[in-house]
Amino acid sequence: MKPSRTHEEWLYGKLKNARFAAAYLNAAAQDDDPRSYIVALRHVAEARGGLAKIASEAGVSRESLYRALSPRGNPTVKTLAAVLKAAGLRLAVRTQSIATLS
Repeated sequence: MKPSRTHEEWLYGKLKNARFAAAYLNAAAQDDDPRSYIVALRHVAEARGGLAKIASEAGVSRESLYRALSPRGNPTVKTLAAVLKAAGLRLAVRTQSIATLS
């Protein structure tokens, strides 16, 4: 019998796909607690090269990135944008719904 993968192994495998990673982050952004997005971004960074590699490409220290992407972290927009870019993604804003435009 083939051993099964853990949820984390499955998730990190899926997060290597840019479209899946973007959808994952967009879903996390829907949560009222901003920590959900920070944790999701950490998962994406870990899956797409690891925090040390992403930190280097983003131009921030590894220690700073670990702190910023911890559940109690509070990264700046500059850090968020740099991490997303290093992960092959970018920051975007969408409306909540078409009804809010009127």
